[in-house]
Amino acid sequence: MAYDFDLYVIGAGSGGVRAARFAAGFGAKVAVAESRYLGGTCVNVGCVPKKLLVYGAHFAEDFEQSQGFGWTPGEAKFDWATLIANKDREINRLNGIYRNLLVNSGVTLHEGHAKIVDPHQVEINGERYTAKNILIATGGWPQIPEVPGHEHAISSNQAFFLKELPKRVLVVGGGYIAVEFAGIFHGLGAETTLLYRGELFLRGFDGAVRKHLHEELTKRGMNLQFNADIERIDKQSDGSLKVSLKDGRELEADCVFYATGRRPMLDNLGLENTGVKLDKKGFVEVDEQYQTAEPSILALGDVIGRVQLTPVALAEGMAVARRLFKPEQYRPVDYKMIPTAVFSLPNIGTVGFTEEEAREAGHDVVIFESRFRPMKLTLTECQERTLMKLVVDAKTDKVLGCHMVGPDAGEIVQGLAIALKAGATKRDFDETIGVHPTAAEEFVTMRTPVAG
Repeated sequence: MAYDFDLYVIGAGSGGVRAARFAAGFGAKVAVAESRYLGGTCVNVGCVPKKLLVYGAHFAEDFEQSQGFGWTPGEAKFDWATLIANKDREINRLNGIYRNLLVNSGVTLHEGHAKIVDPHQVEINGERYTAKNILIATGGWPQIPEVPGHEHAISSNQAFFLKELPKRVLVVGGGYIAVEFAGIFHGLGAETTLLYRGELFLRGFDGAVRKHLHEELTKRGMNLQFNADIERIDKQSDGSLKVSLKDGRELEADCVFYATGRRPMLDNLGLENTGVKLDKKGFVEVDEQYQTAEPSILALGDVIGRVQLTPVALAEGMAVARRLFKPEQYRPVDYKMIPTAVFSLPNIGTVGFTEEEAREAGHDVVIFESRFRPMKLTLTECQERTLMKLVVDAKTDKVLGCHMVGPDAGEIVQGLAIALKAGATKRDFDETIGVHPTAAEEFVTMRTPVAG
């Protein structure tokens, strides 16, 4: 049978665009459908605008610290509307770049909501198209628990478009999105409370990292409320929100921001017309080659719920394009040693095993840890401390994990991720000459294991 397209991609986020572009480059006839915005979550309501807001939130510290270096800054005033307008302009520019990337690659762009009619057919804007392969890359969507009054709360989707900076913000959640936005609001001058139902935020991260960030955020004056959960939210006559907690306490806020998880975006996709199966959490089930239970339908990125990071979706998109249309170049995605950063203030950078994971996996570990006040702060009143940590296998000397909390942690850990991916040992670290004076050199000068 002759199909309209070799590959029909639903979703123009990072993974979908990567798969489409490269498939077209390999000679396939490709179409992409997108109902919202080109670039997906990351470009529009995720990592890119969030990082811009993080940069904005950091300036308050820079102004304050400059005095130790002889500067007398004038009265600094922050304008939320200016930041959001400039952010919007940059996102619009990136949307245009994504459009050009697709069109210039020879990909057909369909703007509208695509629905799968059968294993080889898609309907969009009243038109039907056939495809040899259909790729689901529709990403995720924030979830707000349905507590009474949840309609008064916002998610990350709305946070990027608030008309003004709220005076009092209650951030609910313990993952990296919650921690990052709490840092943004706090840094920009809002009275910020982070509320989490667990013992300590960032579950799954190294224990030392979690405790260190807790200490630093407390030093900065952020209100951290653990073992706490919301019972209901009531809007007051003055527009403020009364938040009732399950322990009987009441808090007041002007904005309640939920960051308590994301669900796969499969609404009205037509999966009931196929043999595609979902797992217990509602994510699309795929095999090692991103193929669903319906052989002609594939899925990747956040919608499969493996590792929900933009660079991972990009790698998966590349793998799908190669396997289908350039098999001689195909290589599977390696999910080990994926570096990641949390753009909290201060930043977290991490790659490899946490200490807890390494011990659980049966490794006899040696831990190297350093906590210090960065050189930049020595002329200031700021008492922020940086944490650096290496998890080393005692038998093989191999570095299993690398963790940092401090300025530019993500930038530093990216380079170290290459070393860990290549199998570097602690001796390799020790024999590497440091760049002086930098914070990063601490990773190659830690000689004494911590008592454990």
